Amino acid sequence: MGVELVIVPTQWDGIIPALLAGKFDVIIGGMSITPERNLKVNFSDPYAQSGLLIVANRDEIEKITEDDADEVDFEDFDDERVTFAMRRGVTAIDAVNEMFPEADTRLFDEEATAIQEVVNGNATAWVAASPSAAVAVSDHGDKLFLPFLETFDNTNEGFALRKNDPDALNFFNNWILTKHESGWLEERHTYWFKTRQWASLVAE
Repeated sequence: MGVELVIVPTQWDGIIPALLAGKFDVIIGGMSITPERNLKVNFSDPYAQSGLLIVANRDEIEKITEDDADEVDFEDFDDERVTFAMRRGVTAIDAVNEMFPEADTRLFDEEATAIQEVVNGNATAWVAASPSAAVAVSDHGDKLFLPFLETFDNTNEGFALRKNDPDALNFFNNWILTKHESGWLEERHTYWFKTRQWASLVAE
């Protein structure tokens, strides 16, 4: 675009109000496109799709089901003894509350804190988009596992912009279109979400 990139770290549950307040110009961070959010912001065309996976603490779910964790069913998570640790502001909260109304949901400001609660056995499970879920299991394979490999509540992700800026929206839509057609978006998605080649570049 010929502009200087400035990245503004922001709490997820306040990211749309921060956009509307002018603290930054666009959200590019895996935000699912929903009709409710669309009332406040304009979304670009989708640049990616993602679905949700349950990440569970193997020992905790076996205590609840009194069965081998590999035999667990979706219905086993709809239990008042099950606790989901979730990050505030994510659409996955609505999916969890709808699918597992009997379960308890505890909210945290940081995703890492929610994951650690499950690792420590203070919560039964965590729900996240498929790449993040797989990474968590890879990092904590001695404690965590994926009870189901099929994703649910699949959504499209787009850039979010303030309303009344058609030129910016048009620019991003055309950028997404050209990057789809060139294969660049698929290549980057594979690199970041289907490999760990980038892991050595990330500070501990």
